[in-house]
Amino acid sequence: MIVGVPRESYPGERRVSLVPAAIPSLKKTGLEVVVEAGAGKEAGYLDGEYTDKGAKILPTRNDVFQAADVLIQVLSHGSNDKTGKNDVPLFRRGQVLIGFLRPYGSLETIEDIAAKGVTSFSVELMPRTTRAQSMDALSSMATISGYKAVILAADTLPRLFPMMTTAAGTLTPGRVLVIGAGVSGLQAIATARRLGAVVSAYDLRPIVKEQVQSLGGRFVELPIEAKDAQDAGGYARAQDEAFYKRQRELLGKVVAENDVVITTAVIPGKKSPVLVTKEMVSGMAPGSVIVDLAAERGGNCELSRGGETVIEHGVTIIGVYNLASTVPYHASQMYSRNVTSYLLHLVKDGKLNLNTEDEIIRETLVAKDCEIVNVGLRQFYSLPAIAAQTPGRSPQ
Repeated sequence: MIVGVPRESYPGERRVSLVPAAIPSLKKTGLEVVVEAGAGKEAGYLDGEYTDKGAKILPTRNDVFQAADVLIQVLSHGSNDKTGKNDVPLFRRGQVLIGFLRPYGSLETIEDIAAKGVTSFSVELMPRTTRAQSMDALSSMATISGYKAVILAADTLPRLFPMMTTAAGTLTPGRVLVIGAGVSGLQAIATARRLGAVVSAYDLRPIVKEQVQSLGGRFVELPIEAKDAQDAGGYARAQDEAFYKRQRELLGKVVAENDVVITTAVIPGKKSPVLVTKEMVSGMAPGSVIVDLAAERGGNCELSRGGETVIEHGVTIIGVYNLASTVPYHASQMYSRNVTSYLLHLVKDGKLNLNTEDEIIRETLVAKDCEIVNVGLRQFYSLPAIAAQTPGRSPQ
């Protein structure tokens, strides 16, 4: 089987789906690797490094699509809403596609891929289990985003993060509030603490309190309790509007006490809940910073604008997304390890293994033989059930 690595086509995307160091382990299993010329350049991986490890460089994107049995991408059609559709005519029946597909974002995009007869796997649907941990690309990219959110905030804030005692006096430390203690939130806490800030965090799941405290953060406890706060996969569950309204009322004072607020609440397939209102923003000190990691899904801050940085009431609100792409070398390295582990799990004796009794395969498989086969997706889009199908992942 031939694994193809096309150059990422989303505007400004600098990651690559496979780094040279991953190639020897794939070749040991009988897989050959072809790479589009220049695919890794923006991430710091040159063509010569790929050929040194045994890959073949092909001159054009079309050449890669024609040669490959398995295509691995970072942003595939669906997650790439700018140029991803241009890949659809290049697909051929029987090909395998692995990448971020954003399956809960649009039925049309996953139907486009299915209609071409492509067997597609969405890395976002990876179950959060010990077996799948090495394949969890969503967590890897969230780690990068949490780190970079703090760096952006520190660069924008007109004051220093750490406390300093100098000949000119003592400088008080910056105060950072992280809302949402998932993977990105925990990394943000750790990074802000390393930079010397006083960090607090809020999450509707009380179970994460110990994780926050272990990183040196203070856990904010509000007199409000969420129902079924966490699902089986460890993600926070969406709550009703009455809960979010009460949550906003209680969080207002906490937000006003901080110089930086980083929000991370993203719900797949749904608009992000508003956690920071315009009234809360107006109560923050001038020069404060909000980094909204949910901006692409509408934003946790009412005043966020997706893909933009704006100033409201003297507060800088950073709504940029795809932060992992801004740290392309290590983001590519982490993603490559994830998809390599996944490929080695999928391929046995040089052939694709589609054993849907395996939870990892069943839950990540989106489409096969021109049909969407993932049970969770069919339920989410109200498609009729497929007879005798093993249950898959439910929407979150």
